This record gives sequence, C-alpha cells and structure tokens, in this order.
Amino acid sequence: MTFSQRAGLWSMQLRSADRPHIRDAVAELDDLGWRTIWSPGLDGAGALDDVEALLAAAPHSTVVTGVLNIWGQTAPELSARVAAFDSAHGARTVIGLGIGSPAGASASGQDYGNPVESMRRYLDRLGSGISADRLLLGALGPKMVDLAVHRTAGWHPFLVTPEYVHAYRGKVGPGPLIAPHQAVVLDTDPDRARAAARAGIGMFLGFPTYRNNLKRLGFDDADLVPGGSDRLIDALVAHGTADDVERRISAHLDAGADHVAVHVLTAPGSTGLPLAQWRDLAALVK
Repeated sequence: MTFSQRAGLWSMQLRSADRPHIRDAVAELDDLGWRTIWSPGLDGAGALDDVEALLAAAPHSTVVTGVLNIWGQTAPELSARVAAFDSAHGARTVIGLGIGSPAGASASGQDYGNPVESMRRYLDRLGSGISADRLLLGALGPKMVDLAVHRTAGWHPFLVTPEYVHAYRGKVGPGPLIAPHQAVVLDTDPDRARAAARAGIGMFLGFPTYRNNLKRLGFDDADLVPGGSDRLIDALVAHGTADDVERRISAHLDAGADHVAVHVLTAPGSTGLPLAQWRDLAALVK
C-alpha cells in the first residue's frame, strides 16, 4: 500500500462526520487537495459509521482509521463493513488496528491477554476478509512492529520523533510502510504553542506504552512530568509557522517515513474546527 501524498490530515474533530457542518468541512478539505483523512477510533463507538460518512463527504480521499480498537467489533463484522464501504464508495478505506487497553477489552467482555498475541489472533480471524495491503497496526515497540511488518502493510506510530522513524527504517528495510502521527500548532509564540500542545497530547504522556517508548527514545523522568517538559513537547509537537511544520514533515520523510498524519492542535478552550489552519497547511501536501 502507498499513500498518494506525503501527508494527510489526522483529526479527532472529524468524528461524528454525519453532522452537517463537519460534512461540509470534509468536503472542503477534499476540494483543497487533502487526499488522506485519518479518523481516530477513540473508544470505538461509532468509528465505522464515521468512516462511512467521511467516504461519502470526501469522494477523492482515502479514509484511514488511526486506530480502531479491536475490541469494538469482531473480525467478521469488520470485514463485512469494509466490503460494504467498497461496494458503495470504492476501495478507499485503510484499517489501522490498535490493541487498546485491558479496560476496553473487559468492557467488551473479552480477555486482553498478551497484546501482541491478541492482535495476532484478531488478524488470523480477519483472514483474507481485508487484504494485508489495506491494514496497518498502531505499533510502537519491537514486537508489535514485527507483527505489523509480517502481517500488514506497516504501522502508524503515535507520539514519535523522526529519530524513531530513522531507527526503525534501518531495522525493517525499505518495504513496510511507516506513517507517523505528527501533532502541530500554528502559533509562533512558544509559550502559547506549548500550552496548546500540552492540552492536546499531554494526557497521553501518562500512559505506560507511550512513556516506555519515549524512554527508549532517550527521554527521562524529568521530561515525563505531567504535561511534559519543554524539551519533550518541542520534540513531539511542531509549532510555529507553516514552514516550521513543513520542516518537521520533511524530517520524518527524510528519516524514512512514507507518509505523515498531521494533527492540528488549537489553543486550550477553543471551539470549532481549525479550518483556517487546515487551509494554510493544504499547500504542504500538494
């Protein structure tokens, strides 16, 4: 699998895409030239309904789940939904799968087990229902990455740096797709930008999976304080002008990424869709 552009748009705000104002925004993004829309699975509720609405609103775009929790639907159910999407909209869906949390598994009446083995079993149940070249995993560490390399098109790592991409490209070679998430803030005031970054991604820094991976990348307990140190925030979130964002996207691509999922963060307390920022960044993907 390959993406047609160097970057796509990752947005929590485009969930509930059946709402008229969101549908209109997605249609504008399609007109602006965004050709890949990443839709996070969050808790899984309604995620596939949102994918269908995005496909309808953006007729030229690929829609990627980044990522869909495996506990929210069985493998046969997922295969059936993707087949229905293909029939109605063409083969424009890519499914990124994530292992979620033990609490998510328990809420669905399932056993979380060993994360890699649980994901392997889910892929086994998918069988040929969704071709491997239309599957990605939400992976960070070496075991889940190895599964992604051998069973899917590649992986979508969250909260990583270009150094992470460089290290893994060297390990896996040129074939597997690496499509990192990249948070950005279009604000040239560092204090405001870091405040927006902390509001947008700070909560994830408390999750053991992300903490462990960030430590592998060379960050320590002084960086992993609530909200993250300035050093950590600056490494994970590109802030400044559109040119600054362009440089970070290029750093990932130069390190070996195939595609970058750009996540626009806005000031704490702001409401509404960041349409102005999405318009400003559209030129970066053409």
